[in-house]
Amino acid sequence: MIGYLGSTKNLAGCVGGLIGLALYLTGVVGGLWPLVVAGLYAVFALLAPPERVRLVSADAVAEAGQLRADLDSLVGKVTARAQRMPESSVDGVRRIAEVLDDLLSRPERWAANPDVQHAVTRLARTDLPLSVETYLNLPWWFAAKRRAGGEPSASDELLTQLELLETEAHRIAERFYEGDVHQQTDHTRYLRERGESV
Repeated sequence: MIGYLGSTKNLAGCVGGLIGLALYLTGVVGGLWPLVVAGLYAVFALLAPPERVRLVSADAVAEAGQLRADLDSLVGKVTARAQRMPESSVDGVRRIAEVLDDLLSRPERWAANPDVQHAVTRLARTDLPLSVETYLNLPWWFAAKRRAGGEPSASDELLTQLELLETEAHRIAERFYEGDVHQQTDHTRYLRERGESV
């Protein structure tokens, strides 16, 4: 009910009601003025366009901003512990964060695609932090040590995980920008066809 007070339909109805009141004050309508005011309110409210449907949450911008802040914080923590991290892992974390940050810089579009939203959120909030935190929680001497039986070291595991996460981030970005790529391809085709017809 409270939402209706600020709706387009209520505002249009109020305009109709004011017109009915003005007609009464100018003497156009007599004693039936309450019916005229109510009738004009109803007509104007019914003719008003419906409220716009918003499928994207108003919190999408805030959520994307928080995810970007979380990624920045993670990159900052990893950079601060660069000496403790395997070589090239810091760059790997940065590259993943950059891809995700690009997607999050368009929050409305990011939130409008639930699959991409879920995948980006999972990567930024769970997968990437978990990989880095698990590694950093190991003692440094153990993390670099090769395990018995030729098993990969914790450093190797982290590098493999970051490579897999970066591949996944790029796959998500391809889905996210797929429409833009199609639009660009269509425009190229149009320009070629136009050039051939001249």
